Amino acid sequence: MENVFSRKDDSLYANPYSFLRLPMVKDPTDTAADIVVLGMPYDMATTGRSGARLGPDAIRRASVNLAWEGHRYPWPFDLRETCNIVDGGDLIFTCGDSEDFVNMAAEAAGLILESGKTLLTLGGDHFITLPLLRAHHAKHGQMAMIHFDAHTDTYSQGSRFDHGTMFYHAPKEGLIDASASVQIGIRTDYDKQNHEFNVICAEAANDMTPDDIANHVKVLVGDRPTYITFDIDCLDPAFAPGTGTPVIGGITSDKALRILRGLRGINLVGMDVVEVSPPFDNSEVTALAGATVATELLHLWASK
Repeated sequence: MENVFSRKDDSLYANPYSFLRLPMVKDPTDTAADIVVLGMPYDMATTGRSGARLGPDAIRRASVNLAWEGHRYPWPFDLRETCNIVDGGDLIFTCGDSEDFVNMAAEAAGLILESGKTLLTLGGDHFITLPLLRAHHAKHGQMAMIHFDAHTDTYSQGSRFDHGTMFYHAPKEGLIDASASVQIGIRTDYDKQNHEFNVICAEAANDMTPDDIANHVKVLVGDRPTYITFDIDCLDPAFAPGTGTPVIGGITSDKALRILRGLRGINLVGMDVVEVSPPFDNSEVTALAGATVATELLHLWASK
């Protein structure tokens, strides 16, 4: 007779601790996994509303709504049967110490990459991408970057730890090639004369088809090692209100998913989803958007 404690845990509300109910491990470097999901509950670099430190937990809990599906529509394969994915939990760092966070984030990501795994990181504010890029650069060299956002995050002003300055520093450090990188959904001001990145602003993205956007991006990045960073505020606040710096006029969640699916074939080496801020979320719709984007990224990686 089946023991009550041996039952499959497929309830939406029972033990929703890991992303997509994937196995949670204490040391993600000591597994045979292909991909590690890692949370970084950090939001001390925000310039507006805080709360993104609660993002990894909210994304994981929302992901149980996707875990039951098996074959994720419209992908033609079961993610769990295609690759081995584990949830490595959250990065532990000294609370209130941004410098310790930067060092720990780069070290943790580096160890995971050195063990032969790919990393999907759940933020946290967008500043987490800078130490992640440093770790990925050490493994893969200079990369192309596909950046979904309402903001370019290339601002030179700001403090040492600022979620609006990462992509000012990253090209200067040689981490990414801005000329082979693209920013999608931008709808805030930036220095257009001195801007190194290719930009598909929100107005253009809303007028283009997802396939046109994806094909343009694929030409830009070519076969270079490519990192995808997805700030949830790329989506219009109608689809993602729970974020620190919402800007109206963004793209729809449907268009974002179609663009990601159209990127099949790129050399994807790393990815993150950031800026989900549960205190400002309505009915957990932003967390669900973040979980869905993260799931699409896993499928995109597995499809290669």
